[in-house]
Amino acid sequence: MTTNPVESYAAIDLGSNSFHMIVANWADGRLQIIDRMKDMVRLASGLNEKQELSKESMQQALECLQRFGQRIREIPQLNVRAVGTNTLRQARNSDVFMAQAYQALGHPIEIIAGREEARLIYSGVAHSRFDEINQRLVIDIGGGSTELIIGRGIEAYCTESLYMGCVNMQQRFFDDGKIKAKKMRKAILFAMQELESIEVAYKKTGWDYALGSSGTILSIRDVVQAQGWCDYGITADALARLSDELIAVGDSELIDFIGLPERRKPVFASGVALLCGIFEALNLERINISEGALREGLLYDLIGRVHDADIRDKTIMVLTQRYGVDIDQANRIRETAEHFFRQVRNDWELDEKNDLKLLTWGALIHEIGLSVAHNQYHRHGAYLTANSDLAGFSRQEQLKLAMLVRSHRRKFPTEEFEIIYSAMRTQIIRLCILLRLAVVLHRSRSNNRLPDMRITVNKNRINLEFPDKWLNQNPLTSVDLATEQGFLQAADIKLMFS
Repeated sequence: MTTNPVESYAAIDLGSNSFHMIVANWADGRLQIIDRMKDMVRLASGLNEKQELSKESMQQALECLQRFGQRIREIPQLNVRAVGTNTLRQARNSDVFMAQAYQALGHPIEIIAGREEARLIYSGVAHSRFDEINQRLVIDIGGGSTELIIGRGIEAYCTESLYMGCVNMQQRFFDDGKIKAKKMRKAILFAMQELESIEVAYKKTGWDYALGSSGTILSIRDVVQAQGWCDYGITADALARLSDELIAVGDSELIDFIGLPERRKPVFASGVALLCGIFEALNLERINISEGALREGLLYDLIGRVHDADIRDKTIMVLTQRYGVDIDQANRIRETAEHFFRQVRNDWELDEKNDLKLLTWGALIHEIGLSVAHNQYHRHGAYLTANSDLAGFSRQEQLKLAMLVRSHRRKFPTEEFEIIYSAMRTQIIRLCILLRLAVVLHRSRSNNRLPDMRITVNKNRINLEFPDKWLNQNPLTSVDLATEQGFLQAADIKLMFS
């Protein structure tokens, strides 16, 4: 009997309150968690009034990432994924931190959108508490945001991320550490106000039971059960009693509940207020608890990518359907772009897994802007790609994909590539060139197959060779290539064809 080799994976969640890392082995279709690391960095508290991270908060975060990096040094690059959430979405100087964080961890860090965070949280919960029958509401209170998701099995139907978490709520309502009845009620009402926009829709969709995940809710569960106020999960009565007890204590520094870590105390009252607001707005009587959360969802998503079950492929196909893409034309361009890619990947040092995927996706959706208007449709498509909620994609991935869509025709926008992280800029420009050439060659939108073409490259020099007399027999294509030659020459890229 043979068994598949053990593969090691790591998922890192750079949350607004805590950084988490889990390391796991995958073998024979089973996941085994072998290590967990956590540090309550409280990154959100490092944001100043200009929404910039302080040097002190960044330094503490970098020290944590260095420890994480040492632990996963031997794990292959493709088997590690690190994501940042709300605080890094908000921070105006996140690029400065991200560059240093890359060096500290030894792996790139992606920033994910709120709804993508919600999707991954639900995936982590769903894989930790498998249930194909019941519809579930999942609640996750983080340091800077709160996610609420409704789903069944492993599929999420409703995903929302609200800008309220235990850290920013603490700064807003309990900044002096005092816990007063009026402050508590104001915090609860604020949470309910934030929930107003989704309350009716969520109640209409409905759920069979509710689950809570992550540190804030787990800490509340530990306290109310240690006090004997409920036997499992968190009940509305136990939560109300906890709120009253906190008001009676009156000061975060004096909180002394069994099972509550010292570093959780400053943000505990705000977390309780937030959960009270959710209970009240959604008429909850009890929530159960899931040990799975964002990092577990991240891990399963990563394994899916490695083993060709990538949610991003499904997202791209949904996008083509939503915007009525001419899929025959998209596939013609995809095939030609992939053909070129395989000929130049070594000389241009392109990655078979990541770069080819990006090029394929770009080919499939490059015309989605036509759903807005034909004029400047490449710009419309780039906007849709960069600003849509795309399941499985990080902010950086969407920007790179948007640049492919933006740059597939007309003037080559060299200056706009500045938004791409410098280490990846050359690769994206080269992928754009391959997509542009494929688009030019299929401008007629004909079903006739192209001849066998040979492409060779040397840095910014590209040579495209056709069979003898083919260009003479296809003068329009020759003219189109000459026009493209001019566009590329303006960007210091030399295209030769014969």
